[in-house]
Amino acid sequence: MAFAIKAEVKEPLAETFSFAAYKTMFGGKHIAEGDTIFVFASENEGGQGLVARGVVTSCEAIPRRPDLERQTPRVSVSIRRTALVARRLGRDELKRFKDWKDGRPETELNFKFYRQATNKIIGISGEAAAFLGGFF
Repeated sequence: MAFAIKAEVKEPLAETFSFAAYKTMFGGKHIAEGDTIFVFASENEGGQGLVARGVVTSCEAIPRRPDLERQTPRVSVSIRRTALVARRLGRDELKRFKDWKDGRPETELNFKFYRQATNKIIGISGEAAAFLGGFF
Protein backbone atom coordinates (compact mmCIF):
# COMPACT_ATOMS: atom_id res chain seq x y z
CA MET A 1 0.00 0.00 0.00
CA ALA A 2 1.20 3.50 -0.82
CA PHE A 3 0.28 6.67 1.02
CA ALA A 4 -0.30 10.35 0.38
CA ILE A 5 -0.27 13.36 2.65
CA LYS A 6 -2.02 16.69 2.21
CA ALA A 7 -0.24 19.19 4.42
CA GLU A 8 1.07 22.71 4.75
CA VAL A 9 4.35 22.52 2.83
CA LYS A 10 6.40 25.65 3.44
CA GLU A 11 9.34 24.58 1.24
CA PRO A 12 8.15 22.42 -1.70
CA LEU A 13 11.72 21.94 -3.01
CA ALA A 14 13.09 20.65 0.31
CA GLU A 15 15.08 17.40 0.36
CA THR A 16 13.21 16.28 3.50
CA PHE A 17 9.81 16.95 5.04
CA SER A 18 8.63 16.51 8.61
CA PHE A 19 4.98 16.49 9.68
CA ALA A 20 3.93 16.24 13.34
CA ALA A 21 0.73 14.64 14.65
CA TYR A 22 -1.19 14.44 11.37
CA LYS A 23 -4.69 13.00 11.22
CA THR A 24 -4.92 9.65 9.42
CA MET A 25 -7.82 8.37 7.34
CA PHE A 26 -8.52 5.55 4.87
CA GLY A 27 -5.78 3.31 6.27
CA GLY A 28 -3.25 6.09 6.78
CA LYS A 29 -2.53 4.86 10.31
CA HIS A 30 -0.73 1.84 8.79
CA ILE A 31 2.05 3.97 7.33
CA ALA A 32 5.54 2.70 8.19
CA GLU A 33 9.19 3.44 7.60
CA GLY A 34 10.18 2.61 4.01
CA ASP A 35 6.72 3.25 2.52
CA THR A 36 6.28 5.38 -0.59
CA ILE A 37 4.39 8.61 0.03
CA PHE A 38 3.13 11.34 -2.27
CA VAL A 39 3.23 14.87 -0.83
CA PHE A 40 0.45 17.35 -1.65
CA ALA A 41 0.86 21.00 -0.61
CA SER A 42 -2.56 21.93 0.75
CA GLU A 43 -4.37 24.57 -1.28
CA ASN A 44 -5.97 25.75 1.99
CA GLU A 45 -2.50 26.99 3.03
CA GLY A 46 -1.52 28.42 -0.37
CA GLY A 47 -0.05 25.22 -1.86
CA GLN A 48 -0.56 23.94 -5.40
CA GLY A 49 -1.32 20.25 -4.86
CA LEU A 50 1.10 17.43 -5.66
CA VAL A 51 4.72 18.53 -5.15
CA ALA A 52 6.85 15.45 -4.45
CA ARG A 53 7.20 11.70 -4.05
CA GLY A 54 9.23 10.36 -1.18
CA VAL A 55 10.07 7.56 1.21
CA VAL A 56 9.06 7.56 4.87
CA THR A 57 12.26 7.68 6.94
CA SER A 58 10.59 7.70 10.35
CA CYS A 59 7.09 7.20 11.63
CA GLU A 60 5.63 7.48 15.12
CA ALA A 61 2.04 6.93 16.20
CA ILE A 62 0.74 9.57 18.60
CA PRO A 63 -0.79 8.00 21.74
CA ARG A 64 -4.52 8.42 22.12
CA ARG A 65 -5.75 10.80 24.79
CA PRO A 66 -7.74 8.95 27.48
CA ASP A 67 -10.04 11.95 28.03
CA LEU A 68 -11.45 11.79 24.49
CA GLU A 69 -14.14 9.27 23.60
CA ARG A 70 -13.59 9.49 19.84
CA GLN A 71 -10.23 10.37 18.41
CA THR A 72 -8.82 10.04 14.92
CA PRO A 73 -5.44 8.26 14.98
CA ARG A 74 -2.53 10.64 14.44
CA VAL A 75 0.99 9.98 13.18
CA SER A 76 4.20 11.99 12.91
CA VAL A 77 6.32 11.24 9.83
CA SER A 78 9.61 12.28 8.28
CA ILE A 79 10.03 11.93 4.52
CA ARG A 80 13.04 11.94 2.21
CA ARG A 81 12.11 13.35 -1.20
CA THR A 82 12.88 11.04 -4.13
CA ALA A 83 11.30 13.06 -6.97
CA LEU A 84 9.78 16.44 -7.73
CA VAL A 85 6.51 16.70 -9.61
CA ALA A 86 6.78 17.42 -13.35
CA ARG A 87 3.19 18.55 -14.00
CA ARG A 88 0.35 19.97 -11.94
CA LEU A 89 -2.22 17.91 -10.04
CA GLY A 90 -4.38 19.53 -7.39
CA ARG A 91 -7.93 20.30 -6.38
CA ASP A 92 -8.79 22.04 -9.66
CA GLU A 93 -7.72 19.02 -11.73
CA LEU A 94 -9.48 16.48 -9.48
CA LYS A 95 -12.76 18.24 -8.59
CA ARG A 96 -14.61 17.08 -11.72
CA PHE A 97 -14.20 13.42 -10.68
CA LYS A 98 -17.28 13.12 -8.44
CA ASP A 99 -18.85 9.79 -9.42
CA TRP A 100 -17.70 8.07 -6.20
CA LYS A 101 -18.31 4.60 -7.65
CA ASP A 102 -16.52 4.90 -11.00
CA GLY A 103 -13.30 3.22 -9.77
CA ARG A 104 -11.00 5.87 -11.25
CA PRO A 105 -7.81 6.81 -9.35
CA GLU A 106 -8.66 10.50 -9.84
CA THR A 107 -11.99 9.96 -8.10
CA GLU A 108 -10.32 8.08 -5.23
CA LEU A 109 -7.95 11.00 -4.63
CA ASN A 110 -10.72 13.61 -4.90
CA PHE A 111 -12.88 11.67 -2.44
CA LYS A 112 -10.14 11.00 0.11
CA PHE A 113 -8.45 14.42 0.02
CA TYR A 114 -11.01 17.00 -0.99
CA ARG A 115 -14.41 15.80 0.25
CA GLN A 116 -13.20 17.06 3.64
CA ALA A 117 -10.89 20.07 3.74
CA THR A 118 -8.67 18.78 6.56
CA ASN A 119 -5.01 17.94 6.07
CA LYS A 120 -4.33 14.24 6.55
CA ILE A 121 -2.35 11.12 5.70
CA ILE A 122 -4.27 8.60 3.59
CA GLY A 123 -3.73 5.11 2.27
CA ILE A 124 -4.13 4.86 -1.50
CA SER A 125 -4.70 1.97 -3.87
CA GLY A 126 -2.08 0.61 -6.24
CA GLU A 127 -4.01 2.15 -9.12
CA ALA A 128 -3.91 5.61 -7.49
CA ALA A 129 -0.18 5.20 -6.75
CA ALA A 130 0.48 4.26 -10.39
CA PHE A 131 -1.59 7.24 -11.56
CA LEU A 132 0.36 9.61 -9.29
CA GLY A 133 3.64 8.05 -10.46
CA GLY A 134 2.86 9.37 -13.93
CA PHE A 135 3.33 12.94 -12.69
CA PHE A 136 7.09 12.50 -12.09
